[in-house]
Amino acid sequence: MAGGHGKIGLRLLRLLNQDGHRGRGLIRNEDQAAALRSAGAEPAVVDLEHVPMPDLAIAIQGADAVVFAAGAGPGSGEERKWTMDYGGAVKLIEAAQHEGIRRYVIVSAMGAADPAAIGASGTFGVYLQAKHDADEKLRASGLDYTIVRPGGLTDDNGTGLVSVGERLERGQIPRDDVASVLWAVLRTDSAIGRDFDLVSGDTPVDEAVAAL
Repeated sequence: MAGGHGKIGLRLLRLLNQDGHRGRGLIRNEDQAAALRSAGAEPAVVDLEHVPMPDLAIAIQGADAVVFAAGAGPGSGEERKWTMDYGGAVKLIEAAQHEGIRRYVIVSAMGAADPAAIGASGTFGVYLQAKHDADEKLRASGLDYTIVRPGGLTDDNGTGLVSVGERLERGQIPRDDVASVLWAVLRTDSAIGRDFDLVSGDTPVDEAVAAL
């Protein structure tokens, strides 16, 4: 997993551990390792933004799937949106291809498939363009991909109830529920080759993902 120290990444790693799977999180420095270990995951110190692709490939050797849940984060400038939200995702695609890892799930953003939103001015428009371009690289990669576009992220407790669809009205969703959807997607073959918006809703996570 890329971005294993992030809020969604840590939640997903905990779910993997609870189900008896071994997760590996990519982190920028050793100071972040304790949080991963507390989630039952193996830390790998790899600065995704700057590491050469061959070294990244070594860091994900043996994985059954990769999840790109990293990003430049709030407050970052336009340049870092490109180096992380686009560049990091593409570098991980290349590393997965190098290692023969077929399954790749990416956390995109609601609006990244909307031409009007992508064309917005300012940093947010650049962010959506970077996400859109990374998604398109993944589509063209030949990997078994799933693109998940969550709405506004909150730290509220998850409800286990979501709405998924090709295009949804903008809404919010707890990070807990995003992580649950990612884990369900990894277990559901019908999610391969699919992309969808994700917000809170009325449908249990497993049921919503199974219906893709």
